[in-house]
Amino acid sequence: MTQKKTKLDNIRKIEDLNDEEQKILRAFEEKDWNEIKSYDSWVIFKVMSEFVEGFEKLAKIGPCVSIFGSARTKPDHKYYKMAEEIAAKLVRHGYGVVTGGGPGIMEAGNKGAKDQGGKSVGLNIILPFEQKGNDYIDQDKLITFDYFFVRKVMFVKYSQGFIVMPGGFGTLDELFEAMTLIQTKKIGKFPIVLVGSDYWGGLLDWITKTMLAEKNINEEDLKLFKIVDTPTEAVAAIDEFYAKYLLSPNF
Repeated sequence: MTQKKTKLDNIRKIEDLNDEEQKILRAFEEKDWNEIKSYDSWVIFKVMSEFVEGFEKLAKIGPCVSIFGSARTKPDHKYYKMAEEIAAKLVRHGYGVVTGGGPGIMEAGNKGAKDQGGKSVGLNIILPFEQKGNDYIDQDKLITFDYFFVRKVMFVKYSQGFIVMPGGFGTLDELFEAMTLIQTKKIGKFPIVLVGSDYWGGLLDWITKTMLAEKNINEEDLKLFKIVDTPTEAVAAIDEFYAKYLLSPNF
């Protein structure tokens, strides 16, 4: 059987490449229709199964707030302790807590909710490093995903607000996903609260001085989120939002 040739065959043999290089190489491979149909069909069914599991498990969780933040934050860090306190306060105010299910800020959020006897939801993601489900998630509310986009749908569909702690690329991805959906009116105007002005101040400056100055957003878009510095302020922002707009849970 003749092995298929790729545009990169003249560079190195595939067995000589590392994992990242092999992923790039596969993008150049020419596949026949049966291969495409077979692989894409498998992906479609896997995506569908993740949506079905997510909808079934989360449909009855009640009003919840998502807490986003870094998986790398250690338990002795001030932001870990703040996330834990915020989660505990949210539970006392009648909300459950949804996190990405992993360590760091996510663990802190689940821990604060669990300690107060509240609903503690974990939307875990399969990653090559960092991520595994933490010990503070209600076992009937732990879901593990392969696909980030399915996971983000669950965050948005089953949350009444978003608390954004300091984090990295993943946290920014979740933050801007929520803001984009609200900006484009794809979802309701749920509260987005960023915790830590020292951390988020530089981003706000860039958004204001560069993005807004270039007219890539409207001044009204700056009202999509609020920056606070304490757990009390963070939870108050959620409470005040619902007191002002008289919104009810979105399910």
